[in-house]
Amino acid sequence: MVLPHQNYPNPFNPTTTIAFDLPVASSVELTVYNIAGQKVKTLLDEYRKAGSHELTWNGASATGQAVSSGLYFYRINAGEETATGKMILMK
Repeated sequence: MVLPHQNYPNPFNPTTTIAFDLPVASSVELTVYNIAGQKVKTLLDEYRKAGSHELTWNGASATGQAVSSGLYFYRINAGEETATGKMILMK
């Protein structure tokens, strides 16, 4: 089971850290979505060893453009497990 931690800081501007623990090694995908459910950016899509991991999101979309203030969600898929969290970008 993937165990996400609350991103910090939250609310954030301009960057936030998303941390999670993997009890076993697995392929991990971490994706950010906007409030409408549209994919904003995939931050991670690779195999990771068991243990604690963290990534930083700079509030930019997949094209590199800064996203607007608002509520965003991150979804972590690890093996057959999925976990989500919410974060607020305030400019």
